[in-house]
Amino acid sequence: MESAFVVHSLLLGPSTWAPVAARLMASGVVTVVPSLVDAADADVPPFWPRVATMVEDAVSCLPRGQPVVLVAHSNAGLLVPVIVQAARRPVAGCLFVDASLPSRTGPTPAASPGRLAYLRTMAVEVRLPRWTTWWDEDEVASLFPDPQTRSTVSAEQPWLPLSYYEQRIPVPAGWDQGPCGYLLFGPPYDRVAQEARERGWDVAEIPGGHLHQLVDPDAVAACIVAMTARWGLPAG
Repeated sequence: MESAFVVHSLLLGPSTWAPVAARLMASGVVTVVPSLVDAADADVPPFWPRVATMVEDAVSCLPRGQPVVLVAHSNAGLLVPVIVQAARRPVAGCLFVDASLPSRTGPTPAASPGRLAYLRTMAVEVRLPRWTTWWDEDEVASLFPDPQTRSTVSAEQPWLPLSYYEQRIPVPAGWDQGPCGYLLFGPPYDRVAQEARERGWDVAEIPGGHLHQLVDPDAVAACIVAMTARWGLPAG
């Protein structure tokens, strides 16, 4: 495949994709995982322009004309169109991993009205608590392969401002002209994967939790390579 750059969830940090990045690089795929932890330092939206700039800056070390594959996890899926538009090099394809999808047309709300109402009940001084505190302990613990990984990931989590979820993210026309695909881990993203099928995208599944890339990075890396190979992209 072409060079890959992986966009982690804004609720987490780059360590969530470090194991997969290591496997991809070991197989000969140049891989960059930009840290977006500081993307929402300010409290005033929109935040998407800064995210797009941070991703482009992170891959500026690559040759200007070298195509890249964008791999986006979780809520980073909503940012894919603006990242593609901001890229100063060709984007060969986009892969959504257990991710939200941008609207087909028009701006995408960062959260549904119901979700936003719920988040407002959680906010403390306009900031949200860290993501792993949103859920029951048993549910959170099952997402990680071991306590050390959980500790590393948890320490990176930002306190996102509530206003992050109040923004509307543009969907530039033509962002999806190249191949797009969806890698599903499990519910509730199975409904999103079905929408990806309806859009005519390549869809694959590796059953697991939302952070399955930490639990089985070998399988996730292999699937990324296999899917992009089906799109006709070079394998290294």
